[in-house]
Amino acid sequence: MGTRLDIDLDRSSPVPLYFQVAEQIAEAIRRGDLTPGTRLDNEILLADRLGLSRPTIRQAIQYLVDKGLLVRKRGVGTQVVHGQVKRSVELTSLYDDLRRAGQEPTTRVLSLRPVSADEEIAAVLGVAAGTEVLHVERVRYAAGEPLALLHNWLPAGLGSLTPQALEERGLYELLRSSGVRMRVANQRIGARSATPAEARLLDERRGAPLLTMVRTTYDDQGRAVEHGSHVYRASHYSLEVTLIER
Repeated sequence: MGTRLDIDLDRSSPVPLYFQVAEQIAEAIRRGDLTPGTRLDNEILLADRLGLSRPTIRQAIQYLVDKGLLVRKRGVGTQVVHGQVKRSVELTSLYDDLRRAGQEPTTRVLSLRPVSADEEIAAVLGVAAGTEVLHVERVRYAAGEPLALLHNWLPAGLGSLTPQALEERGLYELLRSSGVRMRVANQRIGARSATPAEARLLDERRGAPLLTMVRTTYDDQGRAVEHGSHVYRASHYSLEVTLIER
């Protein structure tokens, strides 16, 4: 790690030294200087190199382990787990965003079936309650780690979606190739605790914080073409928004 990570400490700062070390390691992970799987020098070497006490280094590393950025493995040492996926808010699919970020997205389709639209889904998609719509449930992985549990409802007849196609390509890409012209989406971001079933699918502890995203996408005729209700692991995922003054 010594060759790839420069840590500058401000010993006159009121910010604790362990926190300065932790923040700079976290920033190196975010920048991609420390890639997933990278091993850190052991605590004694790191302490010597930075001229700090071992308890200070231990505290910095424990802080990053608690945040989910580092993991301690017996016989291996301390490793970088993952860089958090940052997503700018555009009308893109998570699959496209992950692929652009080099995160090797993969998908497991849990279910793909026609269902009767309940009142909420029917109202959102602009169809009568009880109308048959397509329901898709998937787990999305990034660099081999489960990242999100995705639920989508689509009006019938938008194109032929198959589990195999959804495991190889993103939903938006498949809709576009079927001739759907997506134009605008309404999106609501929230947060809640994971249910036991969600925690199991996402490899999180029960009650872990999840980011929630509810999105309805409309085509250039103003028709709803897709409604999604997704949950993301807060430890692995954040949203980035640019605000522009009008």
